[in-house]
Amino acid sequence: MAKQGVAILGIYAADLMFMAARQPEMGETLIGSKFALGPGGKGSNQAVAAARAGAKVTFISRVGKDTFGDTALAMYKKEGIATHIPQDENHSTGAAYIYVQEGTGANAIIVVPGAAGQVGLADVHAARDAITNSAVFMVQLETPVAAAFASLKLAKENGVTTIFNPAPAATLEDGIYALCDYCTPNESEASLLTGIAVTDVASARQAAAVLLAKGVGTALITLGGQGSLLHGQGKSVHIPIFNAGKVVDTTGAGDAFNGGFAAALARGATAEDAARFGSATAGLSVTRMGTAPSMPYLHEVEALLKG
Repeated sequence: MAKQGVAILGIYAADLMFMAARQPEMGETLIGSKFALGPGGKGSNQAVAAARAGAKVTFISRVGKDTFGDTALAMYKKEGIATHIPQDENHSTGAAYIYVQEGTGANAIIVVPGAAGQVGLADVHAARDAITNSAVFMVQLETPVAAAFASLKLAKENGVTTIFNPAPAATLEDGIYALCDYCTPNESEASLLTGIAVTDVASARQAAAVLLAKGVGTALITLGGQGSLLHGQGKSVHIPIFNAGKVVDTTGAGDAFNGGFAAALARGATAEDAARFGSATAGLSVTRMGTAPSMPYLHEVEALLKG
């Protein structure tokens, strides 16, 4: 059977978004301008982005046996996402505090993984078929590193294209990099992983070279408003951003990029075309509030790419 679709290991978190002109100092109370509660978590956001981009998606995680967990499962059903997600009676569903700055859409986030922080080797084993039969497998670092490593190893050994989104940034053993066909850090994550301060395309190229030396197949470093850099397989290409309108919330931009990139790769797109698709996906997402709810649909991304 031909491999198809995208499998993602990650977390679901209930996003509590607060918008204000700035964050409060310790001991200070501020009046904000907007609040929203919605679905989030990097892996979950990426799964929604990939599904809306036309991919057949399976999401692997854990949620609590609570209202937030029920909401998560209902969302995946609505989005057409297959799941390997047990409801944990001993741990609550994850949650995230998200501060969004008025005017710029810049954000700061605190994530508590909750039940998804308990994802382990047993969960990877239970989802073995979903992982090994997918065309593309993606994982981040909101779940325990041991589960990320084991899932990447399983996918790589079975001929699945692997994407490692090392977010949030962490110090890692070099052995994980050889399991990554694509490694997709943002500027701060690339800086931590390589020791090179990534501030522009030139420094991103230096950091990408370090990642390749560690064993990564191709580095794809996202640079916010400066676009992204695809470096590997004998080429180094700067991918520009796609301006789809006024930026209101950048919270889910990285997840939109990764989900769109994975969906395009799964359809057989070249890495460069897939990166452009991811960039357009992110460009649309930042014009909308929220994370998972901001993810665009395939026809919207295709329209933006056509200009």
